Amino acid sequence: MRRFPASNEPAPPAAGPRNDWQTIVSLLPYLTAYKWRVAFALTCLIGAKVANLGVPVVMKHIVDNLAAAQHLTALGRAEHAPGIVLMGGVGLLVVAYAVVRLSTSLFTELREILFSKVTESAVRQLALKVFRHLHSLSLRFHLERQTGGMSRDIERGTRGITQLISYSLYSILPTLVEVGLVLGFFTVKYEAYYAIVTLVALAAYIVFTVKVTEWRTHFRRTMNELDSRANSRAIDSLINYETVKYFGNEAWEAQRYDENLRRYRAAAITSQQSLSVLNFGQQAIIGTGLVFILWRATQGVMAGKLTLGDLVLINTFMLQLYIPLNFLGVVYRELKQSLTDMDRMFNLLTVAREVPDAPGAPPLVVRGAEVRFSHVNFAYEPARQILHDVSFTIAAGTTTAVVGHSGSGKSTLSRLLFRFYDLDKAMGDKSGGAITIDGQDIREVTQDSLRASIGIVPQDTVLFNDSIYYNIAYGRPSASREEVIAAARAAHIHAFIESLPKGYDTPVGERGLKLSGGEKQRVAIARTLLKNPPILLFDEATSALDSRSERAIQHELDQIARERTTLVIAHRLSTIIHAQQIIVMDHGRIVERGTHAELLQADGHYAQMWALQQQRANEAQRAAAEPAPVDAERGH
Repeated sequence: MRRFPASNEPAPPAAGPRNDWQTIVSLLPYLTAYKWRVAFALTCLIGAKVANLGVPVVMKHIVDNLAAAQHLTALGRAEHAPGIVLMGGVGLLVVAYAVVRLSTSLFTELREILFSKVTESAVRQLALKVFRHLHSLSLRFHLERQTGGMSRDIERGTRGITQLISYSLYSILPTLVEVGLVLGFFTVKYEAYYAIVTLVALAAYIVFTVKVTEWRTHFRRTMNELDSRANSRAIDSLINYETVKYFGNEAWEAQRYDENLRRYRAAAITSQQSLSVLNFGQQAIIGTGLVFILWRATQGVMAGKLTLGDLVLINTFMLQLYIPLNFLGVVYRELKQSLTDMDRMFNLLTVAREVPDAPGAPPLVVRGAEVRFSHVNFAYEPARQILHDVSFTIAAGTTTAVVGHSGSGKSTLSRLLFRFYDLDKAMGDKSGGAITIDGQDIREVTQDSLRASIGIVPQDTVLFNDSIYYNIAYGRPSASREEVIAAARAAHIHAFIESLPKGYDTPVGERGLKLSGGEKQRVAIARTLLKNPPILLFDEATSALDSRSERAIQHELDQIARERTTLVIAHRLSTIIHAQQIIVMDHGRIVERGTHAELLQADGHYAQMWALQQQRANEAQRAAAEPAPVDAERGH
């Protein structure tokens, strides 16, 4: 398949990186669809944190009661007091401690059960939306993008959604709730000093983490870009495995791949160094805040203002805060990475459709399937016009063939008919013209209905990496097995398929590379026959077949074409001599038209092409008929 240059109408520019809030706002509609489930999950989150707050409070009372009992024992005032306390109040407190801890776990698991559906549904809906959007974009977009890098962007983007929701709901939000509860408890139960020091340490920690992480973000983004580039290069090289082998360029491909890996390594090392700076700074802030808190609490115990239980409670609170807060640094970095990955995926959704359906466009209504090209002008880029005032009509139920040298614009006609590109409303001083089917401008009907009415057998057949049956049935997935086999028989490939060990379940490999060119083309013919459209387009449909197979399939194609409107793009003139109309193109212009006999009689371009092909065919026949030369030294 030929790769085309850029358009005269530039493709929509890729959107640049958005800020994080824009990315989060883009995700919210997929979460609010389950607002009650989200509300219950958040309620469980708060319940878990309240229960978690109760753990050190219960532990404080256990320690205080045990300390009091030990003190009484030391004074010799109550010989049996420890046993009574243990069996009484402390025993109940131990049970309460277990219940509170179990409640924390219960609320946490309920939260995850409730929110799992929300997360997975959001991932599914977004991935499906991106997939559909990519299929709705123009051929130009896909020719200019590398599939390997784009697939990694989608993969990382969907994984980023899961990570964003997981980190937000399971790490950041719970930590913020717990911070609020602890600060309030410190202020009410003790003195404001503890809340102020904790708040200052948290603020310093968060500011430091945000600033350094923002500084590190471009390192991470560079790593992503280099990773995508290396992956794209590897996939491109592996897809073109045969070409690499033909030219013995394995070392050259490895060198190009390694060049990207070296750049990725340098970016990864820089990223790791900056990560070490971040980690050390975070630990320094946490350690400083903890020293100030514990020093004050120790002084309170020594002065008799606080009990040992209070010291244990304050220390436990600080550990409960700082342990997740320490992890919060990692979470924030991953959160930023997830937002970066999601941003790349959301940017794919912002790419405008170059060939959109008109608002309120009706489906195409095919009556006789007359196809008309009216004064068509087209250019892929302004400086190089491909088609110049091309006009012809394919009457309903007839066959029109288009011939010409390479680069004459033949294949462009098929792409315009399928509406992979739109005709320009105006090209300089000229109109782009129009293409109509039964009088309906194809720009004014839906693309789905248009393409459902046209079947194509392309010159370069690319198959899915699946079974032969799947690839034939792709023409009409709802077809029965009998209909698929009938299409294979009509394409003269059934006998070949039956001779294979796995029959129709035989895998064809990546792009169908396990089949020969002729076998792939016959699968493509069977696929189109199964689709059974009113309009057929054959783009060098038998170019990969040998002469015997070509004659057999050409006869079948002729039979099929008698009942349909058919456009044949051909190089071998012998395959189109029965066409009711032959269009001869040269440099994007129609230079001749007529039947085979009329064009030969005109003795113009077509007659010259016919004479040249006949001469080559005769030379090939003579060469095949000549006996092989005898080696004089070896005899016969």
